[in-house]
Amino acid sequence: MNRLVGAKDTPENRAVQRWLGGAREIAAGIGIETRRGTTGWLWARVAGDALDLTLLSLVLADPRRRPDERRRATAATAAVLGVTAADITAALRLSRGAVRETRGRGTGDMAEIEAKAMITVNRPIGEVFRFWHDLENLPQFMAHLQSVRSLGGGRSRWRAKAPVGMEIEWEAEITGEEIDEFIAWRSVPSATVQNSGEVRFRPAPGGRGTEIRVLLHYRPPAGKLGSAVAKLFGEEPGQQVRDDLRRFKQVMETGEVVRSEASPEGTRTRRLIAQRPAQPLPA
Repeated sequence: MNRLVGAKDTPENRAVQRWLGGAREIAAGIGIETRRGTTGWLWARVAGDALDLTLLSLVLADPRRRPDERRRATAATAAVLGVTAADITAALRLSRGAVRETRGRGTGDMAEIEAKAMITVNRPIGEVFRFWHDLENLPQFMAHLQSVRSLGGGRSRWRAKAPVGMEIEWEAEITGEEIDEFIAWRSVPSATVQNSGEVRFRPAPGGRGTEIRVLLHYRPPAGKLGSAVAKLFGEEPGQQVRDDLRRFKQVMETGEVVRSEASPEGTRTRRLIAQRPAQPLPA
């Protein structure tokens, strides 16, 4: 490898390749594939890329390098720059919660927002699924919700308190579910707040409980109501989903969660929310 990148193949350089290069890449790969702290491992890769570029710059700056060694070092630098760009893009995407804005189709210029997040909860998958399946439990950990009321037939009414004294209500319906695997929902066509999402459950690696992945889409309406909805979901929806999942983890693992909420006047309050027992699924 040293010869491939134009460096001298000495015992010292071999040690650098093994420990600063090989061992680092193996650790980052394991961290990313186990999906625990993926964002941090991606940023660690970026830091490793910067280290590689620094070492390659030392090779290129060495006046003792032969022309063929300099060509190999230049090619290696170009390759690492490409990898660095890809790593930075992936790390930024995860750090921002994969939030994106796209042009609305058939509804003017309204933005569609996507947010996603994941977390591992140290509870059995059946227990986690049953708690989430009872939609009336959601306001216990979703900060923007006041209540969710089941209407029967897979439909429910959601109510949220928006900024400037506004309240928002909409109806949603379950569009698909598989016990202990996933729940998908969407707002009904006439709903004020058009949104959809899904939550997936799977056993966490190493018997550590349940891995939960949430994907949320919503399209704010136009006008003042749309502005209130945008503030309700926050400027960083991905971060809000991650915060909701963190509170969900606390509810499932400890039975309660302490959270801070912003009132319309901007003051901060703290509220303790007790866990409701998970209800069994209907037969």
